Amino acid sequence: MVIIIFYVERKMSAFIQDRFGPVEVGFRGSLQAIADLLKMIQKEDIVPNGAHRFLFKFAPLFIFVVVFAGFAFVPLAPGFEPLVSNVGIFFCLTIISLDVMGLLMAGWATENKFALLGAMRSVAQIVSYEIPVGLTVLSVVVMTGSMDLGEIAVRQSQWHDGQTWLLGIKQLGIETTSWGGIFSWNILQSPFMFLVYIVFYISTLAECNRAPFDLPEAESELVAGYHSEYSGIRFGIFFLAEYAMMILVSLLGAILFLGGWATPFPNVGSFLLGTWTSGILGHWSVLACGVFWLVSKTLLACFVMVWIRWTFPRLRTDQLMYLCWKVLIPFSLVAFLLVSFWKYFQLV
Repeated sequence: MVIIIFYVERKMSAFIQDRFGPVEVGFRGSLQAIADLLKMIQKEDIVPNGAHRFLFKFAPLFIFVVVFAGFAFVPLAPGFEPLVSNVGIFFCLTIISLDVMGLLMAGWATENKFALLGAMRSVAQIVSYEIPVGLTVLSVVVMTGSMDLGEIAVRQSQWHDGQTWLLGIKQLGIETTSWGGIFSWNILQSPFMFLVYIVFYISTLAECNRAPFDLPEAESELVAGYHSEYSGIRFGIFFLAEYAMMILVSLLGAILFLGGWATPFPNVGSFLLGTWTSGILGHWSVLACGVFWLVSKTLLACFVMVWIRWTFPRLRTDQLMYLCWKVLIPFSLVAFLLVSFWKYFQLV
């Protein structure tokens, strides 16, 4: 998926900027990412004279391990979970938080002022935006009553009765029993959950250091930020970890808000679109459909991340902090309270 997203990003940026992008290696440049990887492996691994050698070499590996450990608790399909835990969300949030340690380690060990500035920017940014991410996740926990990612996905794939109030279907007198599909997703279980997902998406965009929140890497100001002095495969690991983090937060967003592995199609009367697209041929078809829908939602979220990068300009540091502390955090707090009251009155 990293290779797919990397290729799509280069082609999308070329399309937006009215140029061709990769065209030489493979069909329409589809193998350019493989060629870049081979090039990075062959490059010399340089360690600056004044750098702390152990921390300098260890930082990329730390980030790599931390990011990829987050995938251990991500359920891909019904019954297809690498690790099952009733605190899976808490673990994933912890993993995202630990990423900042590796970035700070890389910037400090380099003994380069530009790298250190990039690392400090990263610390300020990620620590700040963890707060709205945590509050939006708490809203999902309140709605579902669970911190187990698999159980949250299961609850959105079940058929529910009367969850279509948002579209005013009941007022039209249309029977809504057992529609399921998109009407069972958390994003439609409350009038506030869609806005909560928007806050979650913006905050995770900042957690990934993606534009317009890519201040830690601002090449026009800091050369390249915390990885300025890295070369070869160690630079490639930083690059890989950034795209892996994109996939991880997109997976979490799909599971928490967009139904996880559940099909978006509902069952309406005799049109059993939900049943047909959930896998009716047996266990393996259920797994295949689950993986297909979850990967599709994840790639859609990553596609929007790429689109945003090549559309909006980079924010200033003061604008970045203003957006977090004076806009997203107050809004996510209010949304969390409203979702809590909504769930309470549902239970009553």
